[in-house]
Amino acid sequence: MSKPTPEQEQELAQAAEQVEMSGDDAAVEGEFQSPEQQRIAELEEALAASEAKFAEQKDSVVRAIADADNVRKRAEGEIDKARKFALERFAGELLPVADNLERALQVADPANEAIKGVVEGVELTLKSFVNTIEKFGLKVIDPQGQPFNPEQHQAMGMQENAELPPNTVMAVMQKGYEINGRLLRPAMVMVTRAPESGVDVQA
Repeated sequence: MSKPTPEQEQELAQAAEQVEMSGDDAAVEGEFQSPEQQRIAELEEALAASEAKFAEQKDSVVRAIADADNVRKRAEGEIDKARKFALERFAGELLPVADNLERALQVADPANEAIKGVVEGVELTLKSFVNTIEKFGLKVIDPQGQPFNPEQHQAMGMQENAELPPNTVMAVMQKGYEINGRLLRPAMVMVTRAPESGVDVQA
């Protein structure tokens, strides 16, 4: 390859200088934006600010809805508790009525014709009373012959019994009641225990 002439070297130098100058001009032009570019940048910035504000307001609305829902649930719970408490208290006041009717039947002589009508009337009254209170969630606990359950029964004493398994309710001294699945009053019962060994321990 032949060596470039001085004229060619001069032309190459001039071209390189022009390229360098055009690059500098482009860099300078890049520092400035046209009015359209500035407007687009302003709109993009405003859009980003609006989106951020919308997201913040949306989060506030969601929190407000959740708070309102929690308040509603708490209010419903308090109302339900108040209703159940009032019902339990009212039901508790009615229990002595059922107890007295049952005691009247226990002491009455069914063979006595003179009071037979009265006994039947008390039986019907007790049955109607129990049916009525059961409509409001009240349930009678009458564990005669059932295994002793400390969650529903209150043992008033224990007695040996060879016919029933140990820890069996052999007698119900007073019936218990529960309301809507909650214990209102435990049943007072007598519980069996295994007979002691007949071995004579005296010397």
